Amino acid sequence: MLTPMRGPVALVGAGEFLDEMAEIDRGLLASTGRPRPRVVILPTASAPDGEEVFQGWADRGVDHFARLGAEVEPVMVRTPEEGFQPAAIQAIGEADLVYMSGGSPRHLLGVLTGSPLADAIREANDRGAVIAGCSAGAMVMVGRLMDFRVVPRLRMPVPFPVRWRAGLGLVDNVAVLPHYDAFPEPLSAAFALQSPRGGVVLGIDEDTAVVGRSGAWQVFGRGRVTVWRGRHRERFRKGEAFRL
Repeated sequence: MLTPMRGPVALVGAGEFLDEMAEIDRGLLASTGRPRPRVVILPTASAPDGEEVFQGWADRGVDHFARLGAEVEPVMVRTPEEGFQPAAIQAIGEADLVYMSGGSPRHLLGVLTGSPLADAIREANDRGAVIAGCSAGAMVMVGRLMDFRVVPRLRMPVPFPVRWRAGLGLVDNVAVLPHYDAFPEPLSAAFALQSPRGGVVLGIDEDTAVVGRSGAWQVFGRGRVTVWRGRHRERFRKGEAFRL
């Protein structure tokens, strides 16, 4: 019996469900090998922003991928308790592509790891499904998640020192900095240089994705991917490839 090949992973800096991302998403759908792929939209990261925002991201995802010819289902999970719903687990188990949109990475990771959904996503990828995440979605998919400390008195996150938490681990020993071109690079570099020793940090520009499988990665979209290995920095643009 043949062992299924693990599916691709797509890490997106920002811009999920916009027209600018259509070319990238068509490629992800084509990689499934199915004429009408089954897509699951997981807008969980936006749940803390309220029901209207949460529903809006689900609707955008459904409309976007339906226009690209996919069969699309939103999985409306807001809390860890909702992550135990058999229908949600089954939908991920049957999907050819699972797409996690942006919002709060801390909330998204808590829901996934506090329910069977984290294992369902890993198992889907192991059997060949594409797993894609944008912004917060990309941050939780990899081995390490940058987590700011929240000071209760200030009611806001404090960027330094950065704390690093374990992510879903679909890509080992990697952390993601999304929206990389939206901030001054000295600030982003300060975050990247705090990563644990031996790790890799991917700074992904907006409207840009990096897609990988078995250690080989390629850049898609209008921007760049900045790869930090300790203090060593490399840049890659659309069509260029590298290995992790």
